[in-house]
Amino acid sequence: MKKTIITGCIALLSLNAFAQNEHSNHEMHSESKKEATTPKKVLSPHTSAMAMVGDAHVHIDYSSPSVRNRMVFGGLVGYNSVWQAGAHKATWIETNKALKIDGEILPAGKYGFFVVPGKETWKVMFNTHWDQHGKDEYNAKQDVLALNVKPITLEEIQESLKYTVEDKRNKKGLISLVWEKSKIEIPFEVVSEK
Repeated sequence: MKKTIITGCIALLSLNAFAQNEHSNHEMHSESKKEATTPKKVLSPHTSAMAMVGDAHVHIDYSSPSVRNRMVFGGLVGYNSVWQAGAHKATWIETNKALKIDGEILPAGKYGFFVVPGKETWKVMFNTHWDQHGKDEYNAKQDVLALNVKPITLEEIQESLKYTVEDKRNKKGLISLVWEKSKIEIPFEVVSEK
């Protein structure tokens, strides 16, 4: 009788230990599954900015890097050198209507958007070769429109690169780029079709 009780107790204890072991294995498996499915933080997320201005749909597509305690302009992005105005692939801008920018016409279409930052002025270029990695294949001969703009110095740091397209009414709009302590603005007007 005692032998049967002892054997039964040992069997129960073994079964309980087995069940606890299986439970902890299941928890460990669940934890590793969670780790595997938790998305990693993207350092330069792909994003866009767009707006309707008059009857024009203006769309900017870019990857947005962050400052991350670095000196951006004059450091990470050198002065007086071409920059793809974003991370990874070249930033592009698309408009379904012609735009008048700085007295020049940008025909409806899709363009690579490049800049040359400087201390006093920035050069902005709209280039026909919009689908390229970085600025590797940039060629000034493919610029459709180029203009100079004065950068605005900000009081506070803008951590992530950000573009906006604003409707200013009466077929007028504003494209802006802001990052670190610099901002540029490009006013435009939608060209009426005759």
